[in-house]
Amino acid sequence: MNPDRLSATLSALADPTRRGILARLTAGDATVGELAAPYDMSLAAVSKHLKVLEGAGLISRSREAQWRPCHLEPEPLADVWSWLSDYRRFWDRSLDSLGTYLATMQKPPGQGGA
Repeated sequence: MNPDRLSATLSALADPTRRGILARLTAGDATVGELAAPYDMSLAAVSKHLKVLEGAGLISRSREAQWRPCHLEPEPLADVWSWLSDYRRFWDRSLDSLGTYLATMQKPPGQGGA
């Protein structure tokens, strides 16, 4: 995992508009106009968000006649998933410890309970 790419990905994902654009692209390629439709902002503002996503490697653009559809590039999201997996293991261990403690608390006195 490239830490600079992870930082760029997390920075791009910090904005809800950009997360919404990525969510839309999971349904398929879309033009800037299609991506801008749900938002109350100019096409120029949406284009700025797209440039951030493109810079982070989260989207790419192709050319089809006069259209430049955007395409989701999921590889940087795999880096985020990998990074978060370490924390998932931490929380799994913590919840297992809590479960063990709660089971001990529910035992009647004299059987290891409180």
